[in-house]
Amino acid sequence: MKKISVLFVCLGNICRSPAAEAIFISLLEKKGLTDGFIVDSAGTGSWHIGKRADSRMRIAAERRDINILSKARQITSEDFEEFNYIIAMDDSNFRNIQDFKNRTASAGFASIKKIQDFRSVFNEQEVPDPYFGGNEGFDYVLDILEDSVNGFLESIS
Repeated sequence: MKKISVLFVCLGNICRSPAAEAIFISLLEKKGLTDGFIVDSAGTGSWHIGKRADSRMRIAAERRDINILSKARQITSEDFEEFNYIIAMDDSNFRNIQDFKNRTASAGFASIKKIQDFRSVFNEQEVPDPYFGGNEGFDYVLDILEDSVNGFLESIS
């Protein structure tokens, strides 16, 4: 059976998208579905390539027994070939992903979606970037992502 591949994308790949990736992996583990998926995260920007997720996000996630292990990378043209789903955290990154896909020679088959299209509890249209705010912003982003990432998994399983 072919694995379902999912790439979560935000701006720098150190807050929202690695958190979404880790939440998704945690949900897969709880449901016994890890063997059926390939999961990763990336950023549309290149500022943080190779760095671990923001320590404030890692700490907030650890309090929920979610381990963020990924290192930042930038989205590539190959991602449109390798992933079934590319999931944007906000409208700006959604547009950046679509623009990048349109500029690549091999546009691939990836379905580009917004994570908040799968929300059920929160009204936010976008996942806010907590980077320049206080610690409570990281907890709020995790709340939002736990809701919408769960909705996304339900929509594809």
